[in-house]
Amino acid sequence: MIASLVGLLLVAIGLLVSVWATFYGALVLIGSPSPVSIAVGITAMIVVAIGYLEYRHLETIERLSDARPIDRETAPELYQTATRVAARLDVPPPTIAVSERDAPEALAVGFRPTNIHLVLSHGTIETLDHSDELEAVIAHELAHVKNRDAMVMTIVSLPVVLAAGLRSRIARIDHPGIVTAVFLLFLTNAVWVVGRLLTAHLSRARERAADRAAAAVTGSPAALASALSRLDQEIAETPERDLRDASAVSSLSILPLEPADPETVMLGPEGDTEPSYWWLRKRLRRLERRFFGTHPPTSDRIESLSRLEREP
Repeated sequence: MIASLVGLLLVAIGLLVSVWATFYGALVLIGSPSPVSIAVGITAMIVVAIGYLEYRHLETIERLSDARPIDRETAPELYQTATRVAARLDVPPPTIAVSERDAPEALAVGFRPTNIHLVLSHGTIETLDHSDELEAVIAHELAHVKNRDAMVMTIVSLPVVLAAGLRSRIARIDHPGIVTAVFLLFLTNAVWVVGRLLTAHLSRARERAADRAAAAVTGSPAALASALSRLDQEIAETPERDLRDASAVSSLSILPLEPADPETVMLGPEGDTEPSYWWLRKRLRRLERRFFGTHPPTSDRIESLSRLEREP
């Protein structure tokens, strides 16, 4: 985790310095007065603008999860469980929002612990018919709140957000300077790839930390392991269409809401012909999940929890 944080910090500094240097060089070439100050101002405005857009984006997560807040009278048992777990973790009780989706969503949304929404889907609630399993999932999500993971991951994703924002805005410019545009596109793509690698590695570490915290606070690693196994099976059985609807919140949920392999549409008059290079596309998808996946493999998480269960 420390290595990932240091790496992301260096990537962010490198990106900002490179962007400043690009604008500085362009301003010097056109003979602009005070190129240093102007380049600093442009770079700062880019950071503020993209950071603001990212902050505003967080407000849409609950909408993307298709969830609606419910009160204590509607779901007294859910609120009792969440309040009990929150007290053990020493965080404020969350507001609970429920999604009508069958895809097993479970995530905590919000920057500040005092204003957290715990989002659960009907798919999750119905799948986890044992109260200890649902409690373990809630403990995992509130452990993220305790660890300030939403804030941490938003901050450390700055290089990726900046790179993606710059790349999209360069693409919209009708007549960018060729040299400047090519350099910035190369720079942003490189930063995006490296930043995503490091952010994914850090995200996987945060998921493991939340697993350990949930196991400790509930006193039952086996309950969380069982819950993860049930939810993983439910994801495998969820139609591809429903998973696509929930994909916007996949990285925030307790398990990634996506199939292991991409959906194949068979070709030919009999529907018995695979698309061209399908074997390659499946392998590329698996490589993408391995390097850019935000969650460790579920089997690895279950094995880690099983080792905790066996410890005296």
